[in-house]
Amino acid sequence: MDAMSIYSCDDHLDLRSVPPELWQSRLPRNLVERGPRVVTGEGDPMWVCNDRVLGRSGLPQGDKLQVLSALSRAGLEDDGFRVSNPKLRLEDMDLDGVWASVIYGPIPLTLSIPEPDLQTACYAAWNDWAFEEFNSRAPDRLCALPFLPSHSPEAAVTELERVAGMGHRGAIIDVFDIDAGDPAWDRLWGAAEQTGLPLSFHIKEGASPRLSYQVGKWQSAAFATLLPLQLDEALAIMVFSGALERHPGLTLVLAESGVGWLPYFLSRMDMEWENLRDKIDYAPSMAPSELFKRQVIATFEEEVLAYQYIPHLGADSCMWASDFPHTDSTFPESQRCIKETLGMLPDEDRRKITALNCAKLYGFDYVG
Repeated sequence: MDAMSIYSCDDHLDLRSVPPELWQSRLPRNLVERGPRVVTGEGDPMWVCNDRVLGRSGLPQGDKLQVLSALSRAGLEDDGFRVSNPKLRLEDMDLDGVWASVIYGPIPLTLSIPEPDLQTACYAAWNDWAFEEFNSRAPDRLCALPFLPSHSPEAAVTELERVAGMGHRGAIIDVFDIDAGDPAWDRLWGAAEQTGLPLSFHIKEGASPRLSYQVGKWQSAAFATLLPLQLDEALAIMVFSGALERHPGLTLVLAESGVGWLPYFLSRMDMEWENLRDKIDYAPSMAPSELFKRQVIATFEEEVLAYQYIPHLGADSCMWASDFPHTDSTFPESQRCIKETLGMLPDEDRRKITALNCAKLYGFDYVG
């Protein structure tokens, strides 16, 4: 199997890497004091929003997270801001043989803003920066996705239509912060159909209040193991509530969900659909597994048994990702990892999963 250009459908730009002046320079004047800003005191620079401490800005030399990052493994210097510099980002993609990268920023993964007016403004500021200052450096290769406000369907639809008009290629909604089964959200699913932009649900936090990610401790391994499974509820809701069936033009991306649990989960949904569809107040007219194949794409990273699961899901329903620059990332060995874990798939399926599906979904040119 020869090396080829690959497309990563789920990479990251975390809060610690966001340019410190981003929100202060872009928010309306009346919201600047409440908005996210970096505060430097006696300790490390910290992001603060409306008096809430959100996290650190940058990475001090020798920090555990810096030592464990994919950038460190590759011998690259990083003060925390390397991944938000589009020039350096492109250099790192070239090093890994990645042609295009779909990037998930800090909202709402770490930057949660409950106040409706501030949320709307902060998300819009990120979306503008992502398009105007980051993606514009190489619009055929960089795709930092916009975020949609989650405090109301109306706000989400307004922002989706705005970012679609700008030229963004997709959008993210925090599925953990909305009731996706509420028919009120149909207006968002319909707007996604009309704009043609795929919507992403991304993993967020652990399900247990007793477990959190703690760098350098056993909890980090336990937490990372559980993370991909948390989109099961969201998928079941979108299927059984009828959201997918009512909006056949909607494409849903399950970001960083992995694929190993899906064959079981789809067969389980099909079984419940067969058993209950004439006994409940609503059931889709087609099997959940068929809805999945028609409208859902799951992203995964390095799964040693992926080649066994993918035939059950269909190669059209899966996209590979590097997860750059997180500790689990395949960077800078993505080409080798793909060969080892997906090399036994038919060439056509492998090209779909590692390039063609991503290029088609987000409107990139395909570079073989």
